[in-house]
Amino acid sequence: MKPFESKDYKAFSMFEKRWALVTAGTPEDFNTCTVSWGSMGNMWGLVGNDLSTVTVYIHPARYTQEFMAKYDTFTVSFLPESQRKALGYLGSHSGRDEDKVANSGLTPVAAGDGVTFKEADLTFVCKKLYEHQFDEAHLADNVKEYYAANPSMYTQVGKDRWEPHYMYIGEVVEAIEG
Repeated sequence: MKPFESKDYKAFSMFEKRWALVTAGTPEDFNTCTVSWGSMGNMWGLVGNDLSTVTVYIHPARYTQEFMAKYDTFTVSFLPESQRKALGYLGSHSGRDEDKVANSGLTPVAAGDGVTFKEADLTFVCKKLYEHQFDEAHLADNVKEYYAANPSMYTQVGKDRWEPHYMYIGEVVEAIEG
């Protein structure tokens, strides 16, 4: 058993209540975004030897999605409540337009082949196993209504309507507690 598997990470509430930073790229070339949608679990292994996974959902309008598509490693970092303002800033500004990490006051540091932040109290370093954009035809009507009701949030520049998120499943290769 890997050591992080025996910890209680409150998998059903961590993303919604604490938010997280999803960061893709290398220390020289990365971007991060704040997320509140995600899950933790296990899959794709023999009984008793499943892979521990983190699943995150990134909208194609987010600059971070380009880095998620480009790189095989991503991190999911949880920060203490004292960093809520930085999380809000990173969730409402684009790395396309500014050095939002520097402007947030957080300190990027290497984590395996990826990037986390000195201020994080928990980071999962993940190896990408799967990526796929949700297919609108297979979304429930209430989910389609959710996207349609928030067009400014879910429409990319240059597109004429909303698009659904990408799902990324990553194998947890390391858990770093800060």
